[in-house]
Amino acid sequence: MVAPNTNRRLPDQVISQDIDSLNGLKTVVDYITVRPEATSDNLKQTYQTMLAQQQHETKKLALYRAASDAARLAEWEFHNAVLAMKEVVRGHYGSDSDQAQSVGLKKKSDRKRPTRKPATSASS
Repeated sequence: MVAPNTNRRLPDQVISQDIDSLNGLKTVVDYITVRPEATSDNLKQTYQTMLAQQQHETKKLALYRAASDAARLAEWEFHNAVLAMKEVVRGHYGSDSDQAQSVGLKKKSDRKRPTRKPATSASS
């Protein structure tokens, strides 16, 4: 028998069917087994553990989303501050200054002038 891949999550449908099976087991009055992992007590314990871990995961996901939003907003604030700084440098020192170039702007004199393309005449 091939060992199951526990690196992937079980589909919600499978979990739901398992919960239905556990609830159905409660109606079986004389259920007895020699397998320790299949006892009623172990099934109840693993079910409670699963619920606790799912709740823990949900809390962590909420914290992750909040941290992700905070980081995204901080990135935008930093980006906008850098853009404002570049505008100040350009305004204070000019578009063709070494200071403007040192903050990542291209010097005005380094820009290539547009060239006209010669008109092609249609000869027939």
